[in-house]
Amino acid sequence: MAAIISNPTSLKHGLSLFCPELHSSPSCSSFNPSRRFQRRNFVAASTSSSFANDNREFVIVGGGNAAGYAARTFVEHGVANGKLCIVSKEAHAPYERPALTKAYLFPLDKKPARLPGFHTCVGSGGERQTPDWYKDQGIEMFYEDPVTGIDIEKQTLTTNSGKLLKYGSLIIATGCTATRFPEKIGGNLPGVHYIRDVADADSLISSLEKSNKIVVIGGGYIGMEVAAAAVGWKLDTTIIFPEEHLLQRLFTPSLAQKYEQLYSDNGVKFVKGASIKSLEANSDGHVAGVRLDNGSTIEADTVVVGIGAKPAVSPFDSIGLNNKVGGIQVDGQFRTSVPGIFAIGDVAAFPLKMYNRIARVEHVDHARRSAQHCTKALLTANTSTYDYLPYFYSRVFEYEGSPRKIWWQFFGDNVGETVEIGHFNPKVATFWIDSGKLKGVLLESGSLEEFQLLPKLARNQPLVDKAKLQNASSVEEALEIARASLPVEAVA
Repeated sequence: MAAIISNPTSLKHGLSLFCPELHSSPSCSSFNPSRRFQRRNFVAASTSSSFANDNREFVIVGGGNAAGYAARTFVEHGVANGKLCIVSKEAHAPYERPALTKAYLFPLDKKPARLPGFHTCVGSGGERQTPDWYKDQGIEMFYEDPVTGIDIEKQTLTTNSGKLLKYGSLIIATGCTATRFPEKIGGNLPGVHYIRDVADADSLISSLEKSNKIVVIGGGYIGMEVAAAAVGWKLDTTIIFPEEHLLQRLFTPSLAQKYEQLYSDNGVKFVKGASIKSLEANSDGHVAGVRLDNGSTIEADTVVVGIGAKPAVSPFDSIGLNNKVGGIQVDGQFRTSVPGIFAIGDVAAFPLKMYNRIARVEHVDHARRSAQHCTKALLTANTSTYDYLPYFYSRVFEYEGSPRKIWWQFFGDNVGETVEIGHFNPKVATFWIDSGKLKGVLLESGSLEEFQLLPKLARNQPLVDKAKLQNASSVEEALEIARASLPVEAVA
């Protein structure tokens, strides 16, 4: 779904990565990433009924992708049965959240995705972890009961329903919540939607079935994916955003123009550089339009707001937050400043080792990898630092009968000068070059082999001949020039 590296400032060319020197961040001055934290000694509680959970050695708070991949890693190490508990606000077992703005929104006659089809960990080729899977693995699950309080000294959690849970080691995997418009400007009107979970997506689908005109607010991942889905529903679709072009955090103006033209060819209208004054209601109280700061109103019977997300840190504020990128500050093994407490996925502000930055990444790939790395570090002697390579992708217009399917991938850092090759028929590639080094690359409609080349290029950052790239006659030739710049051992 959303794929973001958070930053308090907007860089001219960047993904808006927060870039303080790792050891001099003012927000983390008391946090020492090199400090060694050991697992807290866990003393089994009495057999009294004061605690609601039977499995108390390891507790995961959160029911998203990160929780599901962490659970799988616990199972792989043989320590889940009778020891692991997951407590979640979700009504469902962990699932692959990106589906919610992609295949889940396909028209009902276009084979939309539905649970249990996309439970974690099918997105990475793993086993489908249904509720029965957790039961079979001896993992204790608490659904629809978010954690509302923590007592660090007593190592207990309080849930919304009043349950008291005991933990030995705690993994916080609470993810993000959608940024919402205030109620006073119509943010909670019937027909206004935000997408973070299955219930949100189901509510949107119910609106789409009755809708004629939809307005999507936000020109990022959510906006682009929801608008593409709306085309499949044959709705009058408008995207409104304040930036100059689509996905301004990543796309160059030239690249954005190609995607915007594709959307326009599918009937989507754009209102760029616009600010929202309010969402307007009709006499029945249902949303009827979006009023802009310039006084104009765009009619809509369905509005989807995709303007970002906030890390769900409550009630863990006391554990140590990063007030620059947001989220809970951790080290390279996802340990917080409190012994025995870890944070993973969207909510973790972690050292982005290869760029010497602190980052908070909202992306499924990071959710999976951070969960696996943290759990292995917790359960084994693994002391390696998490070494993440930023990776984003989107897939749209993939429903049955679509004349053109879109699938792009990006790896690395979008800083420096750019070289764009290809005419979007269907391929186009953009290379980011800084001080002669290839820093990042985006490819649309690549082959499997071409997509597999991208992370090798981004991680190795080879010196490339910019002029030679610019003169490439095709995407294939440009990728071959980039491949040839890699060291021999990286090509294998």
